[in-house]
Amino acid sequence: MTSAEPAVSPEFGVSSAERLTLVRGRGARLWDPSGRSYVDLGATHGVGNLGESPPEVVSAIATQAHELLYLGSGYANPVRTAFLERLLSLLPSSFGSVFLSNSGTEAVEAALKVARSATGRSKVVAAMRGFHGRTLGALSATWRREFREPFEPLVPGFVHVPFNDAAALEAAVDEKTALVLIEPVQGEGGIHVASEEFLRAARSATARTGSLLAFDEVQCGLGRTGRLFAFERWGVVPDLLLLAKSLAGGIPIGATVVAREVVPRFRGSHHSTFGGNPLACAAGLAALDLLVRERLPERAERLGVLGLERLKNLPSESVREVRGLGLMIGVEFRNRVAPILSALEARGFLAISAGSTVMRLLPPLVITDEEWESGLRAITEVVAGG
Repeated sequence: MTSAEPAVSPEFGVSSAERLTLVRGRGARLWDPSGRSYVDLGATHGVGNLGESPPEVVSAIATQAHELLYLGSGYANPVRTAFLERLLSLLPSSFGSVFLSNSGTEAVEAALKVARSATGRSKVVAAMRGFHGRTLGALSATWRREFREPFEPLVPGFVHVPFNDAAALEAAVDEKTALVLIEPVQGEGGIHVASEEFLRAARSATARTGSLLAFDEVQCGLGRTGRLFAFERWGVVPDLLLLAKSLAGGIPIGATVVAREVVPRFRGSHHSTFGGNPLACAAGLAALDLLVRERLPERAERLGVLGLERLKNLPSESVREVRGLGLMIGVEFRNRVAPILSALEARGFLAISAGSTVMRLLPPLVITDEEWESGLRAITEVVAGG
């Protein structure tokens, strides 16, 4: 008897079509089973800010695994306390509390509950092209129709306004609004950077109406845009800050950071069984220390400026626009991006899409100058047909 391929892919919702298999990684490189290496230009989807298997994080995980893997949140634990204190020490003093979960989607869900509970309101204003996750609440804040339609009806009370349209935002925020939810740099939506006017309008509108402002920095936070936190570039401080992806160096984690003045207004309860587990907190503490010690936001700024300069020279007959901040760059093509990504993979470079026409570049912040240069050169050659 011979074995046969399963009729349905064992990975739910994923095509059974052949995909590249990767088995090992270090820094900005990934290897397939044959030993061929690939440069990560986005394959880790923003989780790999520190690269694959950073030794400091691996060591912290191993040490903690020998001590305590799991502890319920009803008990104190020194590594959780140290991680929370370290995270808050890097943020403005207006922040005073953190709810820990396991993903960016969960961080968004917590923010929605905090906002509705603290304000006694239900309306949420989000931006077109925004992406906030795939659970029903986070998906309700997400704009793209193809993500939403299969699961409708979604949670009521969500309104979307054009990104960077300050007037539309100000008109939408009223005394029924609980939360304004914005990505300072939209990732899945195609790497669109918020204007200072838009973010200041959001801060002004929420202050005027007594609603709350949340910045979703799940993808654009933690050094990615050339600042430790993206909002630092504009000096607009939100009431809630949502973090995940690279926060624990590759271990699942989510964080909803809440302003001091909001915390006492929260009524009800919210909980995550695995949120704040010692293993993730140990990894998070090591990841934050590495991010700051190695000055990786500054490195992202320098390499990002270089990347934008190079990519903006791509031929206009092929490329509609290049945009981004730091090492979060989008190249919008006039045609579908899939052939470009396939050609890059064949050359040993892994980038990802953001919609059907945008190439999204999210390389690890530890990518070497030589690896980044070779990636930019490969993109240039592929686009030119070389």
